[in-house]
Amino acid sequence: MHSLQFTAESSSNGIRERDFTLGGVPGVLWSPASGAERAPLVLMGHGGGAHKKHPAMAGRAHLLVTGCGFHAAVIDAPGHGDRPRTAHDEREIAELRKAQAAGEPEGPAVVPYNARLAELAVPEYRAALDALQELPEIGAEGPVGYAGIGLGTAIGVPLVAAEPRITAAVFGMMWPDALFEAAKRITVPIEFAVQWDDERIPREAALTLFDAFASKEKTLHANAGEHMELPRFEADSATRFFARHLGRTVTSPA
Repeated sequence: MHSLQFTAESSSNGIRERDFTLGGVPGVLWSPASGAERAPLVLMGHGGGAHKKHPAMAGRAHLLVTGCGFHAAVIDAPGHGDRPRTAHDEREIAELRKAQAAGEPEGPAVVPYNARLAELAVPEYRAALDALQELPEIGAEGPVGYAGIGLGTAIGVPLVAAEPRITAAVFGMMWPDALFEAAKRITVPIEFAVQWDDERIPREAALTLFDAFASKEKTLHANAGEHMELPRFEADSATRFFARHLGRTVTSPA
């Protein structure tokens, strides 16, 4: 089993940011700068073509840390961020660009590629969770959530289906094809975001995935706009969602 290695650290505005590697997989952990009190952990998954420190990830992490006192962590997906692309990655990305240039549906290119990335990433996330729970400020008994949109959903649905330690999740904006069976095994509370005018993922496809979750508590957030127009206030909503289900009260940042 690989051990967690911290490689860089900085602190500002009450947030401690620590880069780490685990078995060659790079990640980042954001925590309250005080670091004294044990707190829940939210794992996050970045979108396709993004990386662990993408502004969307850093922004969500800052809300979770400053608003709830949580820890937040994300690792680079295979072929993303600081991880090299394989020849397979390059071929799949070329197929996606070809479909986009021709105005063809993206799903046939994205779905199998994301499914392959999920096969690789789910064990990596579970190993990261094992290692992070060994930290005294997180611990093995604390509650864990997961948040990921797009590729973060493609990885997150099979992860949450396989990982009983994750007790609440935020998903959205992904085709159901490779995720339907895993979604049917998920019973934890879910918040799910849909862009009503998404030009990439048909509305019916997104709703099919939402419907597949077996959760007794699942909430659909449908916003007007195209794929890249997910409102920033959805991150605030996700923070409140995790506060309810992981046991903290949301406070306004100082």
